[in-house]
Amino acid sequence: MTQTLRKCPENFAETEIDDEVVLMDLMSGDFFSIKETGLAIWNLIDGTRDRAQLLATLAGSYALAPNEIAPDVDDFLAQVQAAGFVAAG
Repeated sequence: MTQTLRKCPENFAETEIDDEVVLMDLMSGDFFSIKETGLAIWNLIDGTRDRAQLLATLAGSYALAPNEIAPDVDDFLAQVQAAGFVAAG
């Protein structure tokens, strides 16, 4: 994925509670909680970074190699993209 990742705020309402972000899907009313590593990824999705840049930034923050965290990052990105909260492009 070489396209930048951006949030789609027209699809969710977001609120921060303590050390987590809670998203409400505006179509279904379902709630999603994002915390810990997911929150770190979520906070980096700002429309300026692609997957590789996310991996590099996170790897540096956690002192890990990008390939060590790639599966978890990819799982998270797949989930938020499937929910319509994030798009590439």
